[in-house]
Amino acid sequence: MNQKLFSKDFTLVVIGQIISLFGNATLRFALPLYLLNLTGSSALYGTVMACAFIPSILLSPVGGIVADRVNKRNIMVILDFFTAAVILTFFLLMDKVGIVALLTVTLMILYGIAGAYQPSVQASIPALVKQEHIMAANSIINTISSFAALIGPVLGGVLYSAYGLKPVLWTCTVCFVLSAVMEIFIHIPFQKPLSNGSIWRTVKSDFSESIRFIRKDKPVIGKTLLIVCGINLFMSAMIIVALPYLVTEVFDLGAAQANRLYGFAEGALAAGGLTGGICAGIFADKLSIQKAGNLIIASAVCLFPVAFALILFSSGIINYIVITVCCFIIMIFSTIFTVQMLSFMQKETPQNLIGKVIAVALTISMCAQPLGNALYGVLFEFCKGFEYAAVLFSAVVSLVIAVKARNIFKIFTTE
Repeated sequence: MNQKLFSKDFTLVVIGQIISLFGNATLRFALPLYLLNLTGSSALYGTVMACAFIPSILLSPVGGIVADRVNKRNIMVILDFFTAAVILTFFLLMDKVGIVALLTVTLMILYGIAGAYQPSVQASIPALVKQEHIMAANSIINTISSFAALIGPVLGGVLYSAYGLKPVLWTCTVCFVLSAVMEIFIHIPFQKPLSNGSIWRTVKSDFSESIRFIRKDKPVIGKTLLIVCGINLFMSAMIIVALPYLVTEVFDLGAAQANRLYGFAEGALAAGGLTGGICAGIFADKLSIQKAGNLIIASAVCLFPVAFALILFSSGIINYIVITVCCFIIMIFSTIFTVQMLSFMQKETPQNLIGKVIAVALTISMCAQPLGNALYGVLFEFCKGFEYAAVLFSAVVSLVIAVKARNIFKIFTTE
């Protein structure tokens, strides 16, 4: 099985992802933390992160359409080189222009690139591995993503707290250049589809075809996406805003130590994703979509200890340990759920629609993220001194959504 799964081209994709995702994880850790350290404002942090997500949402469907009409390898190579150029530009301008505006624009570009990039990676998997290995291949790619996210924030935290932002920027630039060079040697089977005319007409036609498939041919996918939107709005966004804000601005840990500990907390999130990815691969044959709702319920329940710890304990280190452990467990369950849903979509979608459908799915599922980031940025600012209220609100609403989701998943069937 391993020999059939790990072909030369799939191995190169995996290695390229290791390098690229390591740079991505380090960069997404360092830039927002730099902004939070400069301003200390959760509202500004949440607003900037909300703005950063918007290009990702807008460009995901474009990335999916392009992934089905252009060689996926070329997309990955070009976008990795372009990311390196964006980081280099930020480095040259950071001491010359307003840093908040520059950070906002840079993050928007980087998230936009990621939105256009991921459909190509996901759509390449069915072209590189056999049908029976898709779940295992997704698990490997997800595990690589989690492993990079584990190492990136930890090393980024050490580098950033010891030397500042600039060494982190240089490290990430090298990562993206190496990844692009590696991807040049990948061969992904590709047959150029017939054009529908103008670019606008092609985009409109492909997008409409994807929406029609999700709504009418496979409504189960549409229902899943609505559930994911709710979880992103009330759970994922809260964690994204709460973790850096609580660790670096609320818990009394000292500035330098707080930045390092935040790096380890992000590493714990990634370790949870890594564990979840491995579990998804090991138990691939035993995972049933009808029981997927239990994974979301388990994630929602893990938020309650965080809220209770904030109420009961004044010690920053105790609260840090509780939130880190709970986020680790949440990531295990949510990653298994993500791999399961992605594999389900890939198996249920025709080859000629995979890139577009995944892109539309990513777009819809991410729509709630900017709103959630802005919401919790303001909420934590409003709840200063009573941060547990924001966490408890997230826990209760997420649990309600999870219970509703379990009931919906129970009636799902696959052909």
